[in-house]
Amino acid sequence: MPDQRLEQLKAKYQSVLNLINQLGVQLQNLHVQDNKLFLKGQAKTKADSNKVWDQIKLVDSNYQQDLMAQFTYPEEAVASSVRAGQGSASRTYTVQAGDTLSKIAKEHYGDPNQYNKIFEANRDKLTDPNKIRPGQVLVIP
Repeated sequence: MPDQRLEQLKAKYQSVLNLINQLGVQLQNLHVQDNKLFLKGQAKTKADSNKVWDQIKLVDSNYQQDLMAQFTYPEEAVASSVRAGQGSASRTYTVQAGDTLSKIAKEHYGDPNQYNKIFEANRDKLTDPNKIRPGQVLVIP
């Protein structure tokens, strides 16, 4: 049955898979997990990652119901780390569907009220702590 679900979801998101291939995104995972298509890959650039997310939203604006995806892009993690002045002490986190800064803070610090640390470390890409989107790579100080 999982193989059938995988084929159904691959068919639904075929245009996304085609774009991933066209952009040269390296897929690390493509499987069904919790009855959802799970995609994980590394894009060459943030722009490529954004193109994939745009295509996902074109296929289904309610993609969270049957898709989990994570796309990283190496230069963003390195650049954010350097800009934050944290060097190797910084970690990065790729925002997933349903995430909030409080949820990420609870996961990394054990305290959701520490969300402002993450917001301040990412002021170069965030203008509002309530406006994060899947695929963003955040520095976790």
